[in-house]
Amino acid sequence: MLHCNMNTSAVSLQNGLEDILGDLQFARRRGDLGRLALLAYCEVRRWAREAHAEELAMRSGALMKNFPYSSRDEFLDAVDDLIVQVEHTHRSLARSTD
Repeated sequence: MLHCNMNTSAVSLQNGLEDILGDLQFARRRGDLGRLALLAYCEVRRWAREAHAEELAMRSGALMKNFPYSSRDEFLDAVDDLIVQVEHTHRSLARSTD
């Protein structure tokens, strides 16, 4: 029974991260800075804390603590770096649940 619950939890975490990643990528393509800020700080950080992914949670928090950015491009570069880390986390999680 415990093993079954652990598997479900891992799949739930993976699905949640897939949703967040898709939302981040869509907002990035549209250049929606407000949505990116919300997703990067609130959603990524919440997910990372739930998944005990401390490095990702710290990086997400640092993204918002570095305000104000000197330019829109600097903020987008930081978001792009976060998206790369989220993608890496997603691939690692997918391998561990297979």
